[in-house]
Parts: sequence; structure tokens; C-alpha cells
Amino acid sequence: MIRFSEEVIKAMNDGLVLTDTHETVIFVNPGFVALLGYAPEEIIGRKWLDIIPSEHYDMVQEAEKRRARGLSDRYEMVLHHKNGENREVLIDASPRFDKKTGEFSGTIGFVTDIAQHKKDQFALQKNLLRYRMLFEQSPIGVFHFDNDGIIVDCNDNFVNIIGSSRKTLVGLNMLALPDQKLARELQNALDGHTGFYEGVYHSVTAEKSTPVKVHVSPLLDKDGRSFGCVGIVEDLTDQKQAEEAVRKKEALHRKMLANIGDVIVIIDRDGINRYKSPNIEKWFGWKPEEVVGALTWENVHPDDLAPAQLFFAGILQKPGEKDTLECRYRCKDGTYKWIEFTGTNLLDDPDIQGVLGNYKDISERKNAEADREKLQAQLLQAQKMESVGRLAGGVAHDFNNMLGLILGHTELALLRTDDKHKLCSDLKEIQKAANRSADITKQLLAFARKQTISPRKLELNDVVESLLKMLRRLIGEDIDLVWQPSAHLWHVKMDPSQINQILVNLCVNARDAIAGVGKLTIETGPHTFDEEYCDEHPGFIPGEFVLLAVSDNGCGMDKDILDNLFEPFFTTKEVGKGTGLGLATIYGIVKQNNGFVNVYSEPGQGSTFKIYLPRWVADDDIEKNVPEKKAAAGGTETILLVEDDPDILTMTRMMLERQGYSILPAASPAEAIDLAKNHADNIHLLMTDVVMPNMNGRDLAEKISTVYPDIRRLFMSGYPANVIAHQGMLDDGVAFIQKPFSMADMTEKVRGVLDKA
Repeated sequence: MIRFSEEVIKAMNDGLVLTDTHETVIFVNPGFVALLGYAPEEIIGRKWLDIIPSEHYDMVQEAEKRRARGLSDRYEMVLHHKNGENREVLIDASPRFDKKTGEFSGTIGFVTDIAQHKKDQFALQKNLLRYRMLFEQSPIGVFHFDNDGIIVDCNDNFVNIIGSSRKTLVGLNMLALPDQKLARELQNALDGHTGFYEGVYHSVTAEKSTPVKVHVSPLLDKDGRSFGCVGIVEDLTDQKQAEEAVRKKEALHRKMLANIGDVIVIIDRDGINRYKSPNIEKWFGWKPEEVVGALTWENVHPDDLAPAQLFFAGILQKPGEKDTLECRYRCKDGTYKWIEFTGTNLLDDPDIQGVLGNYKDISERKNAEADREKLQAQLLQAQKMESVGRLAGGVAHDFNNMLGLILGHTELALLRTDDKHKLCSDLKEIQKAANRSADITKQLLAFARKQTISPRKLELNDVVESLLKMLRRLIGEDIDLVWQPSAHLWHVKMDPSQINQILVNLCVNARDAIAGVGKLTIETGPHTFDEEYCDEHPGFIPGEFVLLAVSDNGCGMDKDILDNLFEPFFTTKEVGKGTGLGLATIYGIVKQNNGFVNVYSEPGQGSTFKIYLPRWVADDDIEKNVPEKKAAAGGTETILLVEDDPDILTMTRMMLERQGYSILPAASPAEAIDLAKNHADNIHLLMTDVVMPNMNGRDLAEKISTVYPDIRRLFMSGYPANVIAHQGMLDDGVAFIQKPFSMADMTEKVRGVLDKA
């Protein structure tokens, strides 16, 4: 006997009845009690025949006899509920046997309410009828084939789709179709799997080809045995035509989106990219799938993030709101482009559900605007500098004349005064103050670019060494200046004042780059670069060069600063701390002397400026930058002195006459020409101011040369104003003395011009 736990018996929905050998009920479970409505005590102890209706007696008695022989029974009957209602039930009765003796000990019966089952059977019959109607009237094709793949039934739509007749199709072996893919899917269904096929079905019974979709499922009986398969066939002709139309339309849209200038975007209310048109890769390097799903703010420049988010929040406030924003958008390579984003709030549109907008690349316009602003600022700065330069040049010119008088008369007074005279020390102080003032005017002239450049052959080490004391004062005591000259250097040819400008600018920049204590190194050396080296190192020039390098251990510079380092007006200093012309001036000086400059720097690693000046190989004699000065002798030659300032004319005449020269003074070019024409003897030297009313010194010299072809020329001025200099540089053979000058300098210059071979 099968044993059940008490929990199982209580949980059973079906009724359970146990009887003894006399068919007396000895146990009923709650399921049986619920089925008939009797309490257990009303059932237990009664004969089974007393419980069932009399019309079932014969059937039940025969069943009892079979159970006594060890046989089971199953039969249907009607039992009466306690309330009088009938219950249609199914009885499964099995004999029980004593475990020890093996003899028949009673019956175990399972009682199942089959009223619902009866209803289900009726419903099944209705469903079968409904199925047949659906089968026949289904809008899609339906077919049934057996385990051999033979079609046993199909509906009219299947016939219409395939393109034949029911009579022809019933009996067709589907497994023998030429389309092997379809045949395999049908076989899969026969093997117990779901088959799916989509393709073009070519009818074997009619000349027709139809795009179809086929689903095939196995058919199993109640015991799980296969009795064929059922398939449904959908005609895809209309769908394929619609899909082709959509494909063409989408292809057209894709081509349009890929070729328009703007990137089309959809951003949801949370700022997530939901769509980016394919041309985003063309303009910004991103593939659409790389940015769709990401937060749109990830690629907005940090400086533009706050206004961009504020702009987006404003659009979200009103349905249909449209607005435009300009910001920088990050490309895949890390660079940024300026975009104009025009967005429209279409959150309520079911097809968009976000902000629909477009990115327009406006980098060119923004760069042009920036360039215009930069040029405008540079123009204003240049105009200001030019105005200041003209003012400085004019002031320096006039001031030089005054200083010339002060220095000249002071020197004359000193010549007449004994060293022990009490006025001698005062006169020397006046002379020192005038010389310091003259240095200031030289700085003004350099600032105004009115100072004449006079290239000469130099030993670079000598020039640098002469400046070290001044440079140490310039950078201060906290910075250690290290001088590392090369033992053997080639000569260069340039104006020593330009070396001064280069070193002063570089040392000032190094001083500003060092916070607190630091180190600055100046070094020189010879370098040769061949064509192969220069091909691999852009910016280098083949040839032999003299290196002048200035290095510091300051804050260093990043790539952005290095890229703009030599641009005029570019500066990293605060407003009022620098003009941005220092390095531009250095670059111009180096280029003017046919050299080149390279800069090496990294943030936090300091900077090194390497300036390469071409080797000078014209001849072997070297003109020292700081030659040993000797007192120049005077002379007896005749000098035509032309100066429009009467005080300077008088003073210069007195200085020259004191040196023994014969002077023809002229206060104007016209007077000088008359003197030259009317002078009976030879005139050896024309010493003339450069800038004068009505005629400049160069033109005057040309006219005097027609009368005295061999006359020597010496020009003097507070600044040359490009009259005797080309772009500030004196031509070879042109002699010039800068005002103010001392008697010794003037005497030396005059003697040098007169004695020049």
C-alpha cells in the first residue's frame, strides 16, 4: 500500500477513502469531507454501498469482487452531497494488502470531482469547432504535416500564398522541397524543436515566388508522442515592399544627415545623449555609438559647463522653447571646437521625447573673432607704443642736445680748473650725473627703436663678461649667476648693444620665473649643424654657429606658452608687469643677424634659451668690443661743422678748436653749402647733425661732396631717424657719433674718421 504523510493527505484536493475487507469506511480525508459536505463521523463506520446511490450498486459490487482478487478499478458515478446536490466523480479504487500476511485488507479509493472535467470536455469540443473555423478563416496560411513531412491539411490562405490548390498541396512532401533551409527547419520541428524560416518560397506546383515567414511547431498527443507539426505562413510581400520603401527613405535621410554641415542631436531631460547623427564623426571624430548614452556635459569645455547647463535648464521649462548657445565641444583627439547649439524643447513629442537640436561648427568664425580682437588689441598697443616711442625719441633727441651742452661745458670747465680747486669735485659730480642721464636717454632710444645699430666683429665671451656685473645687480642677490664660457669661440659680427638687449631681457624673464632662491646659467660654445641633422630637427639651420645659452631653474613653461612665446605682445605676466615685446625683440635681433633660437622648457623644470649666431669668417683681425682706450690726438685739419642748435654749435666748435682743428661753423645746411663753395682751401671733414630744418645731414653731405669729392663725413644726432641708417643699421663706411658725447669720444671719433684709409 502506498503510504502518504499526514500533511500530504490533508493537502489533497481529491477525496481519499479507506475501507476494510467488509467495505466499511474506516478513514476519509478533508478533501472527501469537502466534496460531499459530511463530517468524518457521519461517514466513518458506514458501508460504502450505503453512501453511493442505488443505481450504482451492481457496478460497485462487481468492482469489490475484482479488488478482492487484487485488481484495481476506475469508474465514474454520481454521489449525493449532504445538501442534496449531485457530484459527478471519478473513482480510482485499488486493493490494500496486509504487510505481514499479504492478504487482502481493504480498499483505498481516490474520489475526484469531474464536473469541471466534463465542462472542459464540452468546452474542448466547442474549441475544436472554433479551431476549425479559425483554421479555415485565418488571415495567414496554416498547414499540418505528419511525421513523414506529408501535408495532411491546410487552409485556403496557405493555398493562396503558395499559389496552387488544396488538392495538389495535400499529400506534398515538405521535406523534399528544393529549398534546403526550409526543409531543415521543418525537420527541426519534427525533432521536437520550433522551426523558423524567412525567405522567398518558390512554388513547386505553380510558377510563383513569394517572400514568406514560416513558424513550425511540433504536435504531441497526451502521452507526448509526435503526430506531426503545424505551421503558419505569412505573406511578406506587402511588408517587404514597405520595408524597401522605408530603407530607401532611411538611406536618403542618412545621406542627408551625413552630408549636411550640422550634427543633429536629441538630448533627454537628464542631459543624456539619445541620438547623434553620423556626421558627428566627420566634424568631431566621435562615432555616434561612442557618445549616445553618455552625459552630454562630458564633452563640454569646463569653462563653458555652467552656462551650458543653465541654458539647458531654461529650455526644459517651456514646451516648444527654442534657444541658441555657443560653447566649446571636445573632439575625440582632445581638442575643442566652438559650436553653436540650437535646441528646441520637444519633450511632449512622442517621437522625440527630448531636446532636438543641432551642433554647428563655428570655430572658424570664433577664431576669426578672436584674431580680430587680438589684432585690435595689438593695434591699440602698437599705436600706444608707437606714440610713446615717438614721444620718447623726441624727448631723448632734445634731452641729448641739452646733455651734450652740459657734458661739453663741464669738460671745458674741468680743463680750465685745477684738480685741487674746490669746484673740481662739483664739476665731476655734474659730469657723472650727465653721463647717467645719457644712459637713460640711450634706454629711451632703444625703447623707441631709434638707436642706430652698428655691427662689428666681436668675441662673445668678452662682451658677456663686460655685462656680468650689471646682470648680477639686475637679477638680485637671491639668484646665483653662473658664467660658463667656452675656451675657444669663433667670432660673430653684430652690435654689442644687441647682446646687451638679449641678455637683459632673458635675465629679467628668468628672474621673474624663479620664486625665491634660484640659479641662472649663461654659457657659450661653438656648434656645427649639417643638412642631415637639420632635416631631423625643424628650426635648425645648417652651418657653423656660436651658442649663447641662458638657463634657469624657474617655473618653466607648458606647450601652449612655448607655441606663442615669440609673438609680439604675448606675455604671461600680469597687466602692467610686461609688454610682451622682450622675447619678440630677441627673436627679431637673432633673425636680423641670420641666426636662430630654440627654447627648451617644461612646467616645473625651468627653461633654457639657446641662441645660435653665425660664425664670422671675413678676415682674421678682431675688433674688440671693449678696446683699451688711449687719449686721441687732435689735429690741424679743417672741419665744416653744421648744427642747427646754436648752443651745441658753439660748444662743439670750442671742443674741436681746443684740439687744434680749424672750424667752419654753420647753423644751417644752406649756410654750410655757402661756406663750402666760398672756402678757398681744402675742407677735410664734414661733421653734421642728421636732422635739421629744410635739409637732412645725408642730403647735405651729398651736395658738399660735389664741391669736395674727397671730404670725409661724420654724422651726429640724438637719433638717426633712418636718414643715414637702413632699418636702424648703419651701412659700411658710414661714421656716426651718438649725442651726447664727451670731448674724448668726439676727439677719438674725429681722428678715426680723418685717419681711415
